[in-house]
Amino acid sequence: MRRIARKNKNGTTTAYIQLAHNYRDPKTGVPKAKVLHSFGREDELDVESIRRLIKSMCRFLGPEEALEIVAGMEGASGPLAVEWSRGLGGPWILDQLWQKLGIQSVLERLLKTRHYQVPVERAVFSMVANRALAPASKLKVEEWVHEDVVIDDLPEVAVQQLYRAMDFVLASEEELQREVYWSVANLLNLEVDLLYFDTTSTYFEIEEEDEGEDGFRKRGHSKDERPDRPQAVIGLAVTREGIPVRCWSWPGNTADMSVISQVKKDLRGWKLGRVITVLDRGFSSKDNLKELQKAGGHYIVGDRMRSGQADVNEAMKRPGRYQEIRENLRAKEIVVGDGEARSRYVLVHNPAEARRQKAKREEMIKNLKAQLAQIKELPENQHTKAVCALVSHRTYGRYLTRTKAGRPRIDMKKVRDEERYDGKYLLKTSDDTLSTEDIALGYKQLMDVERAFRTLKSQLDLRPVYHRLEERIRAHVLLCWLALLLVRIIENATGETWASVRTVMDRMKLVKFNSKDGSFLQRTDTTPKQTSILSSLQLKEPPLVYDVGPTKKTP
Repeated sequence: MRRIARKNKNGTTTAYIQLAHNYRDPKTGVPKAKVLHSFGREDELDVESIRRLIKSMCRFLGPEEALEIVAGMEGASGPLAVEWSRGLGGPWILDQLWQKLGIQSVLERLLKTRHYQVPVERAVFSMVANRALAPASKLKVEEWVHEDVVIDDLPEVAVQQLYRAMDFVLASEEELQREVYWSVANLLNLEVDLLYFDTTSTYFEIEEEDEGEDGFRKRGHSKDERPDRPQAVIGLAVTREGIPVRCWSWPGNTADMSVISQVKKDLRGWKLGRVITVLDRGFSSKDNLKELQKAGGHYIVGDRMRSGQADVNEAMKRPGRYQEIRENLRAKEIVVGDGEARSRYVLVHNPAEARRQKAKREEMIKNLKAQLAQIKELPENQHTKAVCALVSHRTYGRYLTRTKAGRPRIDMKKVRDEERYDGKYLLKTSDDTLSTEDIALGYKQLMDVERAFRTLKSQLDLRPVYHRLEERIRAHVLLCWLALLLVRIIENATGETWASVRTVMDRMKLVKFNSKDGSFLQRTDTTPKQTSILSSLQLKEPPLVYDVGPTKKTP
């Protein structure tokens, strides 16, 4: 900003205010001023328009700088010093939703019979919020609450208080999950006619598993591709809207087939009414299906097309026309057997996936032919070893056979047999009232459970698990479940991913200013994107000014 003055004939001076940019002339090397905008005569200056311009330009500054400049413009006496700036937006929407869903009330009701001196409900919320916003160890949460974020009614918390809160969460596991479900279901009018269940595993950064048969961290079938590490198994029940309603934790050597009876038993008292449980093919044993049909329950379960069972083979061979369900999704119903022994199947076909699998197999056969040609050129001492490796290969081996001389060759009949399964999966159901479309789409939604597991492991950082005791590990999983519940509801309401919502809301800060006359807490202005998120969730904005106080004078 520069002031240009000129003398008038009558001896007076007229000054003009300009916005100028200084640059060096490339030819002469002499600095010159390029006028970008003229604000007019100094005595006729529109001060309010300049104020508006400055405020508008403050959007591109950091929140502390912007608030300090605006506060100075609006008459704060003396210079302002920024003492701290902390995250407000993320904790605010999580806390408001926490209260709106009744989770705070549930915890406070469960705490009435226990006599804790620490704010347990606030400690539980702080760990859940940390899991959703900046996953870290419980020791790090202590610093995070005190230095990085603003959580109402919790200025600070000690790590020992967090551990006591975890003990309370685990001790109240059954009541907590049931009452949170009832509270959320009533508020959101959840449809729990289809309930999806699946398991995953999470491994620990240790070499040796826990000793004894009752150990929790055990080696088992790893879904993280880490069979070298001890693990725990986690189960999740999810509604058709993708809302997680219940979680379980089991020792790492627990088989999928063995958990269904406990899942069914634990959900028995939840007043779910008529529920059709949707399961992956890993749970399709006869005992599991029989268990799911108790008390009028039903199931939709994936079945193994290559199982060799007579019913499955009959279903795969049965002709019939497909019904178009959605783009790249069609299905046909197949009933095998009669009377009580009848089985109802639905064969689902995805043409786009079939084309992809066919192209992938053709490329693999091409590579296999090249490898067979190379083997022929090898000397005898290397030939046998190479043949054994190829025949035992879990992918290539299924297409190979041996000649009478013991040489491997591609079996084209096996290739043609494999084409029968391209883009297909087989479903089995015990419910005769469901339409073919409901069955196909119902099973397709099972991916919501897989998406929930991905969120647990990536955005909520389920692992690394810093705990060693079984009780703390199980409590850690419960905290992750509560965080996932909040995250999924936010994603459903806003139509945005949690990563996107978190980034936008993290830009809302609460800043503490100090001056010679006192201090005040004020948040940054709400952006249009933040307003849209709050509106989608039907939540109010946080107050603009949190606290104002005069400087205390020494008597």
